[in-house]
Amino acid sequence: MNEREIHAVATSVRSLSMDAIQKANSGHPGIPLGAAELAAVLYGKILKHNPVNSKWADRDRFVISAGHGSMWLYSILHLAGYNVSLDDIKTFRQVGSKCPGHPEYGVTDGVENTSGPLGQGVAMAVGSAIAETMLAARFNTSTHKIVDHYTYSLVGEGCLQEGVASEASSIAGHLKLGKLIIFYDENRISIDGSTDIAFTDDIAKRYEAYGWQVLHGSMYEPSEIIKLVDEAKKCADKPSLIMLKSVIGKYAPKAGTADVHGAPLGVDGVKAAKEALGLPVEKEFYVLPEAYEYFSATKHERAQREAQWQKEFDAWSKENPELRKQWDAFHSDAPTADVVDSEFKIGDAIATRDASGKVINVIAHRYGNLVGGSADLTSPNKTKLENCDGTYTPENRKGRMIEFGIREFAMSAICAGISLHGGLRPFCATFLVFSDYLRPSLRVVSLMKKPVIYVFTHDSIYVGEDGPTHQPIETLASLRAIPGVQVLRPGDAEETVEAWKMAYESKEHPVCLALTRQKLTVYEKADPDWKNTIRTGAYIVQEGSSHPDITVLASGSEVNMALAASRMVKGKSIRVVSVVDVKLFAAQDAVIRNRIIGEAKRVVAAEAGVGNDWLEFTKDKSNIFSIDRFGESGPADEVAAYLHYTATDFAKMLER
Repeated sequence: MNEREIHAVATSVRSLSMDAIQKANSGHPGIPLGAAELAAVLYGKILKHNPVNSKWADRDRFVISAGHGSMWLYSILHLAGYNVSLDDIKTFRQVGSKCPGHPEYGVTDGVENTSGPLGQGVAMAVGSAIAETMLAARFNTSTHKIVDHYTYSLVGEGCLQEGVASEASSIAGHLKLGKLIIFYDENRISIDGSTDIAFTDDIAKRYEAYGWQVLHGSMYEPSEIIKLVDEAKKCADKPSLIMLKSVIGKYAPKAGTADVHGAPLGVDGVKAAKEALGLPVEKEFYVLPEAYEYFSATKHERAQREAQWQKEFDAWSKENPELRKQWDAFHSDAPTADVVDSEFKIGDAIATRDASGKVINVIAHRYGNLVGGSADLTSPNKTKLENCDGTYTPENRKGRMIEFGIREFAMSAICAGISLHGGLRPFCATFLVFSDYLRPSLRVVSLMKKPVIYVFTHDSIYVGEDGPTHQPIETLASLRAIPGVQVLRPGDAEETVEAWKMAYESKEHPVCLALTRQKLTVYEKADPDWKNTIRTGAYIVQEGSSHPDITVLASGSEVNMALAASRMVKGKSIRVVSVVDVKLFAAQDAVIRNRIIGEAKRVVAAEAGVGNDWLEFTKDKSNIFSIDRFGESGPADEVAAYLHYTATDFAKMLER
């Protein structure tokens, strides 16, 4: 290794970073200045990658967790030859820039994940490592290894304080993910000062207890970092944490203090840092020529490495045509088998979670790339995959069922990492009320436009005896409030079939399925083309008339309630509409909405939760049959009666 070239790259990372942050008058110089050597050696020597093709299937993944150090990443991506220009760096943190304040997936070439909310990158890296092992087990043969890469991550002090990192690290050790390597920028500084004020864990012992290999070194010894990575790779049955002692904001006047964590150095600070680094003070965004020359000289070698893989892949494809068909299907969410839909009969009484349990197995056998599991609620969530290669374990990497344990936040972020890796479609499951535990990840998943599927059961007060802690009231509205998140609440088993199909059709956003614990009757559908109409978000279940006195818009279990209530009301024509997706239906043009709602004299909405979302359709809150308080503990029917949320109570409202 040429230490001079690595030094030139590291110095250039520092140069670009401090100038970009100073120009923007905003940013975090601590990591770029303190960990530049890691950037240089990681992208210059360690990673298997080809900057000309940032989507090469067998590239090593670098999943950043310490996203506030974004200029560290943008600088090295630029130097390495990714499609990040000097002009992009000069517009750091400006509207429309390819270099936003924190890395965003899909915005910047070479950025593998959106990061910034600390710790989530750790879990996404775990998901990526899981995906690599799953695909390797399924597609590698005795003669060809087409899936053989590592996942790396960079974490800071804050990442390891966040609970999601602990959750994810625990399961990573349990699963013995030996191809996961995380670098810890050990500078012992956070925004408020030394980490000693709140964080005195023995991190090495903590990770050893998780089942990790822990290695120690200096951030400023590139050859040592390479040796540590080589040592990490020799341990096939443990993920590795490489703890690199560093100085935050190295070379800045206030290096080693909290002052360089999250604010520009200032004109004088930049000048002093450049003088300390031997950089020309008068030149902004200066790159040492040796840095460009180094990556230019290695460009051919990196391209050759991908070309060699492509040759291997082509030979594998020729020898294994059926596996190649599966590979293409896995990477395009195409069916791998022809499996008929689950069928339910009018009058059947079945909870939508139970219907989902049948449908998910149809989906899993139709699409071989569906993988996932529940947060220790497989039985109540009805998410067990039958005859799908069993449970994913260190001994069974083909298993498609993941036992996430009681780790909702990490579960979602791990699924995000699986989705980011490519080739697999992840789902995860818990009770609807516990979506609050994973909401921060769901938000990031939506930002990344990743199609993770969330199975949320026990969707209302009809949970019953578990009481208000488990009875979601505001949860549906809170999920719908996240931009890009699709929430589907089917009203019966037949709609559950279509909801699952809609979820799998969604390619650029997460989908949440809200499912009942209690049985619902499968009802007749007035719309003969309802399986297509439902994709507008709603369809007519009961016609009433072309000009009904009342149109009831209802979701989930309240469709059955509306049908029952309509039979109690005499002398009024009542149309009942199942609104499986409130946001999607609200977004339709007036022609579609009016055709489904009809020329009704009165529009009423019903949902067993807060009623805010339905003001889109009826401006009078008195026309919304909702529950705007927490529930009660008791048998479901008794809770509903106590809260005056029954078909009889609804009929009285309709009679007004």
